[in-house]
Parts: sequence; structure tokens; C-alpha cells
Amino acid sequence: MSGAAPPSSKGTLETSHTESASTDSGATRLSSSSRGMREENAYKRRLRVLLVDDSDVRRASIEASLAEVGCEVVGFVSNQDDVLSRVHRANPDVVIIDLDSPGRDTLDSLQSIQSTAPRPIVMFTQDDDGATIARATRAGVSAYVVDGISSKRVRPIIDAAIERFQQFRVLTEELEKTRAQLEERKVIDKAKGILMKQRGMSEDDAYKAMRSLAMSSNKRLIEVADGIVAAAKLLL
Repeated sequence: MSGAAPPSSKGTLETSHTESASTDSGATRLSSSSRGMREENAYKRRLRVLLVDDSDVRRASIEASLAEVGCEVVGFVSNQDDVLSRVHRANPDVVIIDLDSPGRDTLDSLQSIQSTAPRPIVMFTQDDDGATIARATRAGVSAYVVDGISSKRVRPIIDAAIERFQQFRVLTEELEKTRAQLEERKVIDKAKGILMKQRGMSEDDAYKAMRSLAMSSNKRLIEVADGIVAAAKLLL
């Protein structure tokens, strides 16, 4: 009675090769899927963009490049238009300017934006003049990029500009808060001086009197101090 023939080494090698190819194919699919998920997560937050560009031909190309990196162009505006009013209407997350060389009017309009409707502003240009860069920075440009828009680096540049803008806003708000506190302290000290002079109070008693009045009248201490200073002016 003859036994079953052993499998040939050729068949074994073919089976092994097929399994290996299948495994490699699966790994490739998983790798592609993971890469796609990473790219999707990287641009999970879609950004609303107002694009300032004088070239109609260039606008379409830039819009396509921005769409690839999770940016939606919500409005177009030329260098001659009222950029500020368009910012108010479109309410973008970021303003992108693509001009060969930004003029004085453009920079003035950017300064108006930062004064009334602050936004991160990214400028792509061919102008590498140091004076222009300085004026753009003073006007509130968060990122000034020479040599135009590159689809590979545009989103990192935008994200960095937004982060810089937010940090600057925090510092500005803290500075304004500190200045306001100093101004209030000056008024409170002035009010204390008036009470000390007119009523012969000590500094501590004058402060306690103002604080007591503020609590009983449900007002802030600065409001009481403002009232004392204003009344003293009327008596002069």
C-alpha cells in the first residue's frame, strides 16, 4: 500500500509566496488607510479663508490648493476693494493675501482690520524689501512669506500664523488689563488723598471708608473713587 506523495517544495514555496504577497498587500492597505486618517485628523478643523488677490486666474489655483489642506475660501477681494467691510461680512478665520507687492493702501486696510475686527493675516508676496516687511508687521500681518504660495507648506504656515496671532492677543489683553488696573489705582489713590485732606483721615481710614461705601451701594471701588474725584472738582 503506497503512502500519499509528500507536497513538492515548489508548491510550498508558491503557497508561502502567495501568503507573503497577501500580507504585504494588506499591510500596504493599512498603511495607506492610516496615512489617510492622519492627514484627515491633521486638517480636521476646516478654516474659513478670505482671499485677497488681484489675479482671477491665480485665485482658482489658490482656492484648489487651499481646499486640499482643509481651507474653505468664503470670499474673494481685490487689492482695490474695501477689505475691512468684506472681513465683517465674511467673518473668516484667517485672511490670506497673495500680492506681488502690497501697497500702502493695502497695509492701511490691514491695520484697520486689526483695530476693529482682529484676524490672523498671512501675506504671500514677491516683495522682500525690508521696509515693506516692517510696515506689514506693524500693520498686523502674522506671517510674511516671500516667493508665493506652496501647496505643501501653506497649511503649516497658516496654523503657525494663527497660533502667533492668538498668543499676541493674549499678551495684548494682559497688557491692557494691567494698564487699566494701574489707572484705577491712580484714581483710588487720588480719592484717598482728597478724603485725607478734607476730612483729616488717615490713609487706612480713607480706604476703609471708600470700601464701606462701595459695599453698601453695591458699586465697585473705582466707581466710588471716581465719584469722590468728580465731586472734589465741582467744589474747586
